[in-house]
Amino acid sequence: MSATPLKKFADFPSDSPVAEKLASGRLGFDPDALRDKYAHERDKRIRPEGFAQYQELSGDLDIFDVDPYAEPGFSRDPIEKEVDVAIIGGGFGGLLVGAHLREAGVKSICCIEKGGDFGGTWYWNRYPGAQCDVESYLYLPLLEKLNYIPREKYSFGPEILDHSLAIAREYDLYDGALMQTTVTDMRWDEASKRWLLSTNWGDTIKARFVPMATGILAKPKLPRIAGITSFKGHTFHTSRWDYNYTGGDTTGGLVNLKDKRVGIIGTGPTAIQAIPALGEYSKELYVFQRTPSAIDIRGNHPTNPKWVESLEPGWQARRMENFNIITNGGYQEEDLVNDGWTDLFGRQIGVMKDAASRTKMSSEEKAALKELTDLQKMEEIRERVDAIVVDKETASKLKAYYRPFCKRPCFHDEYLKTFNRPNVTLVDTDGKGVEQINEQGVVIDDNVYELDCLIIATGFETGTSFTSASGFDIVGRNDAKLGEKWADGPSTMHGLFSHNFPNCFFMGLFQTGLTVSLPHTLDEQAVHIAYVVDHCMKNDIEVVEVTQEAEDSWCNVIEQKAHNNTEFYAACTPGYYNNEGKGGVNKNNFLTNQYGGGPIEFFEILENWRNEGSLSGLSTEH
Repeated sequence: MSATPLKKFADFPSDSPVAEKLASGRLGFDPDALRDKYAHERDKRIRPEGFAQYQELSGDLDIFDVDPYAEPGFSRDPIEKEVDVAIIGGGFGGLLVGAHLREAGVKSICCIEKGGDFGGTWYWNRYPGAQCDVESYLYLPLLEKLNYIPREKYSFGPEILDHSLAIAREYDLYDGALMQTTVTDMRWDEASKRWLLSTNWGDTIKARFVPMATGILAKPKLPRIAGITSFKGHTFHTSRWDYNYTGGDTTGGLVNLKDKRVGIIGTGPTAIQAIPALGEYSKELYVFQRTPSAIDIRGNHPTNPKWVESLEPGWQARRMENFNIITNGGYQEEDLVNDGWTDLFGRQIGVMKDAASRTKMSSEEKAALKELTDLQKMEEIRERVDAIVVDKETASKLKAYYRPFCKRPCFHDEYLKTFNRPNVTLVDTDGKGVEQINEQGVVIDDNVYELDCLIIATGFETGTSFTSASGFDIVGRNDAKLGEKWADGPSTMHGLFSHNFPNCFFMGLFQTGLTVSLPHTLDEQAVHIAYVVDHCMKNDIEVVEVTQEAEDSWCNVIEQKAHNNTEFYAACTPGYYNNEGKGGVNKNNFLTNQYGGGPIEFFEILENWRNEGSLSGLSTEH
C-alpha cells in the first residue's frame, strides 16, 4: 500500500493559510523534510506478510493461553438448562447488557465467561502498572448507579476489576453464571426457536436470546518468530502475567526478578505500563523494540473531594457527551476532561476554526493544516523524549516518526525515565522486529541476548474475523454460517443484528458509533439490546430478525458515510490500524467499518429508533 504523493507544503500559494503558517516562523522544523522522514521510517517497517506475522495460540503455543488467575484444577459436571438470555462474555459488554436486562426485569440470565470471573480485558490484564488510558470518570461505566467515584483520574487495573465485579454483584449476574467456560458450538434450532449452545464442559444450554459480548481485546496475539517455543527459560504473555515467577502484584514488588535477566518484546500501550516495574526490579532488562510509541504526559492525580461534592445528578453522561463532542471534532465552551485526548483533538479544532474565520479553505488546505498541527504535536512529544532520556542515542531510538493517530496514542509519566536506569537496555531492531529466538534468548543481528525470562507484550488479536476472535462459528437459520457470511467483513443493521441469525445480538466495534472511551459504545449497545429483548418478552414475540433489506440499507449507509481515511493510513507506520501496512482494505478491521457520522449522531439514531417503537427493520414471529 503506497500513499499518493501529497502537495508539498512549500508549494502552497502565498495567500494560503498554509503558507501563512509556514511564514510565521513558529514551526521550528521543515514539514516537507519531516514528512519524508515519516515515509522512510514507515517503509523500512513494511512486512509483506501483514497480519500473518502473528499466529494462533494452538499446539505448542497453548502455554501462552493458560489462565494463571483461575482456581487451579477446576472441574465440574456438565450442565443442561434453558434460559431466556445467555450472555457470552463477562467483560464490560456482557456486564452492561446484563445490567440493563436486569433493569428491564429479565430474571433468567446465564453469563458464560472463559475467565475465572467477570472483568473481561481487566480480568486478563493484570500486568504491573495496568491502567486505563481514558479518564476513569468516563471509562468506568454505571458510576452513578453504583454510587462510586474512582480514586484517581486514571484508575489502575485492580480498581477497574473491582468495579467490574461490583457491577456483577449489583445486578445479580453471578446467579447461574458459568465461569472458566468457553462456548464451542452455537446453532439455531428452528423447531424450538432457540439457540443451542455447547461448551468445553459438555454443557447444553438452550437460550431464547444471545448477546455476543466476546470483545475485541480478549485473545492474546503472538508474533510468528522463529524458535519462539525453543526458549529454555521462563516465558509468558502480558495478559497471562505469572506472579508466581516474578513475585509482587499489579502495584509492583517484582522481587523475584532481582537476579534475573528479563527481556520484553513489544513497546505498545501494554508494554509501556509494565516496563517501569520491570526496570525497577530486574537485574537486567532488555526492551526489544520494532516501533516506538508516542508517549505524552499522563498527569494522573487523586480525585479531588471538593470536585466530587460539586457533582450533580447526570454528571457522568454530561461528561461523556462533552468528551465525545471534542474527540469527534466538535466545539465545546468548556473542556470538562482536559486530558491528552482532548488536547490532540482540540488543537485541530482550534486551528481549523481560526483559519476558517479568515478565509474559505479548500479541502487540500484543510488537510495540510491538520497535518501541520499533527507535526507540531509530534515534535513536542519527541522533544519530551530528549528532555527526559539522558543517553542521546537511546533517546533518538525512542522517538516516534508518524502522525498521532497512526497508532493508539500513549500517555505515561514513568516509561521514558526507565531508560535512565543502568540495568535497562533498549534493543532497537531498526523496524525489523525480533526475527529469531533460541534456547538462550533473543537473537538480533547475530547477537544473542541471554535471558532467564522472556515476556511477550504484543497485545490482542485484532483485524481478524469475528468468529476467529470469538473462538467458534455460529450456525443460524438455513444453515448459514457467520464465518462465511462475514468473510469479507461484518454485515448488520446498527452493528447489532444480522440476517439469518435471529435473537442474536453482536456487540462490538463494527458498523457502529466508535468512541474513544469504548465502554460508552458498549453501554449504548446494551441499552438497545435490552430494549429489544424487553419489547419481545412483553409482547410475546418469540423470534426477532433483521430483514435482508434493512441490513442492506444499513450497510449502504455505512459505506456512504464512511470516512475515506485510506490515504491517511497508507502513509502510516504499519500496525493494526492499517492492515499492518500490507495494503488494501481489511473489512474485519473495526476502523474500516464505522458509522462516519460519529458516535453522537449514531446514538441518536438508536434512540430515535427505540422511540418510534415499531422495531423498524426487524421481522417478528409470535
